[in-house]
Amino acid sequence: MSISWLTENIEFPEVIEKTIVEPWLAKVAEAHGKIPGKLTYILTDDEGILAINRKFLNHDYFTDIITFDYSKRGMVSGDIYISLETVATNAEQFGQNPIRELHRVLVHGLLHLCGIDDKGPGEREIMERHEDEALDMLAEML
Repeated sequence: MSISWLTENIEFPEVIEKTIVEPWLAKVAEAHGKIPGKLTYILTDDEGILAINRKFLNHDYFTDIITFDYSKRGMVSGDIYISLETVATNAEQFGQNPIRELHRVLVHGLLHLCGIDDKGPGEREIMERHEDEALDMLAEML
């Protein structure tokens, strides 16, 4: 898996250990029967993700993640925008460890590229189960 890490309006967070996170994400893709391809994670702030949300989705609200899927023939590929501000807010609001919440959002985007949705009836629970399984995989790698 080829992963590029970009930042907009923020510094790269030291809590993302690329030597652990990148093999983990590849393992998650493979566990879902996908070929790891090229991912670009763009880490930004709330204003940055709001601009993407308005420009591409015509949504006028903050979110933690927006995923653009370029996958073809079983190879996962895409651009994944993440607002670190919203991730931190969500961690605090839901009483989660901020690093675990960041890992959850990182894998959430990949899971979308693997074909798992979370908008329809019952889909959110399925996504959460896959997120939890992926986070368990990460814990085993640490």
